[in-house]
Amino acid sequence: MEAVAKLNNCPTSPRKMRLVVDLIRGERVEKALSILKFTNKEAAIRVEKLLLSAIKNWESKNEGARPEENQLFVKTIMVDGGRQLKRLRPAPQGRGYRIRKRSNHVTLIVDSKNTETTQN
Repeated sequence: MEAVAKLNNCPTSPRKMRLVVDLIRGERVEKALSILKFTNKEAAIRVEKLLLSAIKNWESKNEGARPEENQLFVKTIMVDGGRQLKRLRPAPQGRGYRIRKRSNHVTLIVDSKNTETTQN
């Protein structure tokens, strides 16, 4: 049984978020949490909270089951571009340079390895 958690309109550029997300793709949940805890990026804090939310969603779907016993792992994690805030910065000779403040959407799916072996 898998559980989903989403983070919408996170005010970080998708490129910076993908650097953190690529570290935990396919990892077990315990290892992913420790990787995120010691990663020196601002995006790691947000992804850590998202991963904890996905674990809680999985626990609410599977009452009585413990994540440690079922070997939870990060099945899928995607970063998509969100909306952009467009601003103008003053430039020389009366011009204006455009600034695009990017945001992103992160989708995280957590699954247990025990359910895959019983289904096959």
